[in-house]
Amino acid sequence: MNAHNAVSSTPAPAAGPVAPSRAFRRRVTDNEVVLIVDDSPENLSVLGDLLQNAGYRVKVANSGRAALHFADKAPVPSLILLDIMMPDIDGHEVLRQLRSQQSTRDIPVIFLTAKNTGEDEEWAFSAGVADYIVKPFRPAIILARVRSQLLVRQARHWLVGQNQALEAEVERRMRENQEIQNVSIRALAHLAETRDYETGKHIQRTQEYVRVLAAHLTTNPRFASTLTPGYIDTLVRSAPLHDIGKVGIPDHILLKPGRLTDAEREIMKTHTTLGSNAIATAEEEASTDVAFLAQAKEIARWHHERWDGKGYPDGLSGEGIPISARLMALADVFDALISRRIYKDAIDFSSVRDIIIAEQGKQFDPDVAQVFLDHWEEFEAIALHYGLDR
Repeated sequence: MNAHNAVSSTPAPAAGPVAPSRAFRRRVTDNEVVLIVDDSPENLSVLGDLLQNAGYRVKVANSGRAALHFADKAPVPSLILLDIMMPDIDGHEVLRQLRSQQSTRDIPVIFLTAKNTGEDEEWAFSAGVADYIVKPFRPAIILARVRSQLLVRQARHWLVGQNQALEAEVERRMRENQEIQNVSIRALAHLAETRDYETGKHIQRTQEYVRVLAAHLTTNPRFASTLTPGYIDTLVRSAPLHDIGKVGIPDHILLKPGRLTDAEREIMKTHTTLGSNAIATAEEEASTDVAFLAQAKEIARWHHERWDGKGYPDGLSGEGIPISARLMALADVFDALISRRIYKDAIDFSSVRDIIIAEQGKQFDPDVAQVFLDHWEEFEAIALHYGLDR
């Protein structure tokens, strides 16, 4: 093999009859590209011929500057044999620049050197070389170490591919489990809806109110630490279960067209505890903690609590009411007021806004109500997008 003054890319030998022993010993590293960098024409020739005869494709460079220029040019080398002592840019600087570029940083490098001190070898490995070969070269050692590094590189790439495939599969299964969970939540919510058919798109609307309300409250110091992206995601997914307890309310009360008696109203109030108890039972039977069940339980039980402590079922007040329930309370009341129900007509947006203003700091957390009022047009648009029950 003749050395070139700058850089050459030497293809594999022309195709021809393959000796039986060569065919039998075909290796996974055959045809890999190896870049040899050395300012000695003799070394380039000897190493080039050795590697070509062993089945590798060879590129050669007789200077550090040329090596850097061609290291990321197709065909990109799978391995670089790099002389340390060169006149223009030495091997140390070539290695540093190779490692500083995204396209070449992962190419393994074997140092070729006449230096044979422990300090030189220690520095080389600390700088990130894959191996260190001392001149004069012994062909068997060169071939063994080249093949070893190429096998390590292939194994590393295989592991990266396997990890990426595994991560993709885990992500796919997580998405699938998430979708199953979401479908299950909606199925349960729609089960409750079949008992109270006039709620229409109530589930979708309240879910969006809660999502937008939580997003706007993230800038409020009172809520910022709680309303993380994960918390909001769980909150939105669990919101449809706020009225799941209505499945346990008798039809003559749930569907009564007129005002409820005091006794009937007390029974209606039990939908909060019926729902939370059912979710708590499911939570206890789960083999692991399920975040959305914990929030769903909070929402189901306490979305009728009031900021002033006059709500039900437990008479919680102020900060004692979980944030999830405080957000759900406003979303639920807003949607109930603007919608027609079997026992009442829908109320216009302007009047509902006045009601929320009047209940700010009474029924509703004052900061939650204020954010809702500040973004009123957004919530009105959500209601109109899903269609109102009027």
